[in-house]
Amino acid sequence: MGQSCPCPHHKVMPILIVLLGLTFLLTALHVYSAGVNNVIWPILVILAGLQKMFSRNCSCCKKM
Repeated sequence: MGQSCPCPHHKVMPILIVLLGLTFLLTALHVYSAGVNNVIWPILVILAGLQKMFSRNCSCCKKM
Protein backbone atom coordinates (compact mmCIF):
# COMPACT_ATOMS: atom_id res chain seq x y z
CA MET A 1 0.00 0.00 0.00
CA GLY A 2 1.14 3.52 -0.67
CA GLN A 3 1.96 6.05 1.97
CA SER A 4 -0.92 8.35 2.88
CA CYS A 5 -0.45 12.09 2.66
CA PRO A 6 0.13 13.77 6.05
CA CYS A 7 -1.37 17.07 4.89
CA PRO A 8 -4.22 18.16 7.20
CA HIS A 9 -6.32 19.67 4.41
CA HIS A 10 -6.89 16.20 2.97
CA LYS A 11 -8.81 15.25 6.12
CA VAL A 12 -11.28 18.16 6.16
CA MET A 13 -13.69 16.87 3.51
CA PRO A 14 -14.08 13.39 5.04
CA ILE A 15 -14.69 14.95 8.46
CA LEU A 16 -17.37 17.27 7.02
CA ILE A 17 -19.05 14.33 5.29
CA VAL A 18 -19.14 12.39 8.57
CA LEU A 19 -20.60 15.40 10.37
CA LEU A 20 -23.23 15.79 7.65
CA GLY A 21 -24.21 12.16 8.07
CA LEU A 22 -24.36 12.55 11.83
CA THR A 23 -26.75 15.49 11.55
CA PHE A 24 -29.19 13.38 9.54
CA LEU A 25 -28.77 10.41 11.87
CA LEU A 26 -29.39 12.46 15.00
CA THR A 27 -32.49 13.96 13.39
CA ALA A 28 -33.77 10.49 12.50
CA LEU A 29 -33.19 9.37 16.09
CA HIS A 30 -35.09 12.45 17.34
CA VAL A 31 -32.08 13.72 19.28
CA TYR A 32 -32.88 17.16 17.94
CA SER A 33 -35.56 18.60 15.69
CA ALA A 34 -35.59 18.75 11.93
CA GLY A 35 -35.38 22.55 12.22
CA VAL A 36 -31.91 22.25 13.71
CA ASN A 37 -30.91 19.90 10.91
CA ASN A 38 -32.16 22.43 8.37
CA VAL A 39 -29.62 24.90 9.77
CA ILE A 40 -26.66 22.57 10.34
CA TRP A 41 -26.35 20.81 6.99
CA PRO A 42 -26.14 23.96 4.84
CA ILE A 43 -23.44 25.29 7.18
CA LEU A 44 -21.42 22.10 6.66
CA VAL A 45 -21.78 22.37 2.88
CA ILE A 46 -20.66 26.02 3.00
CA LEU A 47 -17.66 25.07 5.14
CA ALA A 48 -16.71 22.34 2.66
CA GLY A 49 -16.88 24.83 -0.20
CA LEU A 50 -14.83 27.43 1.65
CA GLN A 51 -12.22 24.84 2.57
CA LYS A 52 -11.94 23.77 -1.05
CA MET A 53 -11.76 27.38 -2.26
CA PHE A 54 -9.11 28.55 0.20
CA SER A 55 -7.01 25.42 0.63
CA ARG A 56 -3.45 25.76 -0.51
CA ASN A 57 -2.01 23.04 -2.63
CA CYS A 58 0.75 21.13 -0.90
CA SER A 59 3.67 19.40 -2.54
CA CYS A 60 1.70 16.17 -2.87
CA CYS A 61 -1.07 17.98 -4.73
CA LYS A 62 1.36 19.55 -7.19
CA LYS A 63 2.61 16.10 -8.25
CA MET A 64 -0.78 15.29 -9.79
